[in-house]
Amino acid sequence: MLKWALIFAVIAVVAGLFGFTGIAAGAAGIAKVLFFIFVVLFVLALILGVTVFKAVK
Repeated sequence: MLKWALIFAVIAVVAGLFGFTGIAAGAAGIAKVLFFIFVVLFVLALILGVTVFKAVK
């Protein structure tokens, strides 16, 4: 998911350089959403890894 966020961020930068502001804003919005979903899932996995899965051996 982080890979897709970075791809959309690059698309937003390239579109912004060429003057396609609508496409750049859309790609930046998608990149932002994907990045925050990645962060939430990462933190959730980190918390579960420290608490729940540590007890299972």
